[in-house]
Amino acid sequence: MDADTARRVPPGQYLTEKFPVLHYGTVPRVDLATWDLRVWGEVDAPLTLTWDQFRALPRERVLTDIHCVTRWSKLDTEWEGVAARTILELAGVRPGATHVIEHAEQGYTTNIPLAVFDDADVLLADTYDGRPLEPDHGYPLRLFVPKRYFWKSAKWLRGLEFVAADRPGFWERYGYHNDGDPWKEERFGD
Repeated sequence: MDADTARRVPPGQYLTEKFPVLHYGTVPRVDLATWDLRVWGEVDAPLTLTWDQFRALPRERVLTDIHCVTRWSKLDTEWEGVAARTILELAGVRPGATHVIEHAEQGYTTNIPLAVFDDADVLLADTYDGRPLEPDHGYPLRLFVPKRYFWKSAKWLRGLEFVAADRPGFWERYGYHNDGDPWKEERFGD
């Protein structure tokens, strides 16, 4: 690995060209005719978007590296979707909100600080490498939070709940670190 590449790989990680598949539970079947995304909590304008409404929102593309808590990193991945900031604007997030709880299929949740959600490279992603997400990778939608370990990028996203106090999600309750910053090797515990 050359020096430029090495600077892009957090401590304790190895590079892969593959896109490993890891998740808890089964891959859900999705009917886009009935699918929706709900946004609620500490917001002035709660909303529920159908697939067509979501796809009509302004689109962004992000080229970045990703890092999994199981120690793999993949460089130069390309994602497309709706910027998290677009959702913040549409929902009118209240000043008291401090965190976002990501709700996904099968009851999966994870939490991130609002300041992390409000980063320019965070997307509600439906496209990877120029193609719709594959079912194993979260089709039709996942939150994409590249500055955190990948479990913070919930697959099969169905809702965003803005809250005034942090609340641990699925893996956080089982001992994973609450923040999950790969550069600080925040894998387990606080």
